Amino acid sequence: MRQEHIERLAEIETECFSTPWSDESLAAELSNPLAVFLVALCDGEIAGYVGMTQVIDEGYLANLAVTERFRRRGVAKALLDELICLAKENDLSFITLEVRRSNEVARRLYENFDFDEVGVRPDFYVNPVEDAILMTRIF
Repeated sequence: MRQEHIERLAEIETECFSTPWSDESLAAELSNPLAVFLVALCDGEIAGYVGMTQVIDEGYLANLAVTERFRRRGVAKALLDELICLAKENDLSFITLEVRRSNEVARRLYENFDFDEVGVRPDFYVNPVEDAILMTRIF
């Protein structure tokens, strides 16, 4: 992720999430030495992104978002695959994330990458209020 990506990524955030990250929040990650944010380009256009924060040997997936136009083309899979490769290269013990209970598509994606459901955060999300399913992939 680079500064020139921020405006479009904020638009994708608004498209994909009921509580999107702001331009400022995304831009702050550029100077976060513990964060890695990857951007997917398709035909020269930003198709999506994934972000993760590393704490010691633990990875915390922040967001994975693909714009509607580029869904079902393998963009999310490619982003997640690259993030997992980076996690392994950096000797992380695991990657963990929260996902809305109702987001079956995302949950299946994570399951296909060997993430297991490990817990629930009741009423974690707002707009609408919903439980988060905790999913973790241990390396």
